[in-house]
Amino acid sequence: MALDGGILAIAIVATITTGIVSVVFIVAIYKCAKVGLKMYLQGDGGSNIDRVASVGPGSTRGGGVETDDVEMGSMSYFFEDIQKERPVRFSSQQLRAFTRNYAHKVGSGGFGVVYKGRFPNGAAVAVKVLNSTLGKRAEEQFMAEVGTIGRTYHINLVRLYGFCFDAAVKALVYEYMENGSLDGYLFDPPPERKVAFGKLHEIAVGTAKALRYLHEECAQRIIHYDIKPENVLLGAGLEPKVSDFGLARLCDREDTHLTITGARGTPGYAAPELWMPLPVTHKCDVYSYGMLLFEMLGRRRNLELGLHGRESQEWYPRWVWHRFEAGDADAVLARATPTGDKKERETAERVCKVALWCVQYRPEDRPSMGSVVRMLEGEDQIAAPCNPFAHLAHYNRSTSTTQQSGDTTTTTPGSYDSSAHLLSARISTQC
Repeated sequence: MALDGGILAIAIVATITTGIVSVVFIVAIYKCAKVGLKMYLQGDGGSNIDRVASVGPGSTRGGGVETDDVEMGSMSYFFEDIQKERPVRFSSQQLRAFTRNYAHKVGSGGFGVVYKGRFPNGAAVAVKVLNSTLGKRAEEQFMAEVGTIGRTYHINLVRLYGFCFDAAVKALVYEYMENGSLDGYLFDPPPERKVAFGKLHEIAVGTAKALRYLHEECAQRIIHYDIKPENVLLGAGLEPKVSDFGLARLCDREDTHLTITGARGTPGYAAPELWMPLPVTHKCDVYSYGMLLFEMLGRRRNLELGLHGRESQEWYPRWVWHRFEAGDADAVLARATPTGDKKERETAERVCKVALWCVQYRPEDRPSMGSVVRMLEGEDQIAAPCNPFAHLAHYNRSTSTTQQSGDTTTTTPGSYDSSAHLLSARISTQC
């Protein structure tokens, strides 16, 4: 009995000792890792990282005090926020450091100017500085972008790293897309930017998946309002990412129709209802996406005045419908797939049908973006599309009558760039 008791005591002591050793070992590993991380973050040199700081969640910038000596905790917050996909607030001094005092300009527009920059760890970023002369419009665009893309994450959406919002500078910091925007690969591209239709199809599918995510998978539906080639950015492998949420708007899923103030979108891509004093739905993005598909099919702008021997080709989408209706799809597919590859031609024909469905005049006749993705990927059969331009017949007759009466006013038939045309074309589409 004494022997058994001694063995039991030894077993208990051994178990306790093993536990203590394990705890000490784990603590040692933790401390080593902590020291290693600290050395790693300091390894880039104080001159590179001493200008980067993050205002953590719930904190504010006070008194205008800036310091070049960034504490370790601030750096940790910075990298943690980036990893958690939360937009970080930067100061104007930090933006100047990222961009080397705004040395590399990569683009500009009515919104402002985009500069290329780098984070201290070497990651390339695009810094979009909003035009201060826009006043309230700049603030509205800023809030739209941060309020929408700032709460999303999808492989086909450009990623918002952070922002700057102070009296002097209002800017957004995005991931940098090294291959620019899609328009550079569609409209008279240089030889090195000409891509096969199979790659364009991949870009179309990726863009559709981004819109499906915004419309159907976010906690609140997001309507982009400005889908066009210039707002589809391309990464290293030409993977597409939708950008520019300056016109975007959040809405609850039960809100099937929205009332907007003022026209939104870009003429030629914006759905007809956006130019009318009528409620709109997320289907306006579907229409714009359809117009984008037409430009990918034709590798040209949808509206090209005076550049074609026949006036009927000036507005490409309607010309495509006439060819499709006449059973002459080859004329459309030949431009999309000049190599004549059978598989590419089948893919192009599928894209053509989807485009015709997306630009239906009545929003309720357009498919959802989820359905668009399935049709493009061949999962769903595509029914023969209805005539999306039937409502233009009345308009064309009116135009013809006006011209015959000697009125010198001219309007391009079929062009959605004409607001007068849009406001007169209010009859229902009939298949």
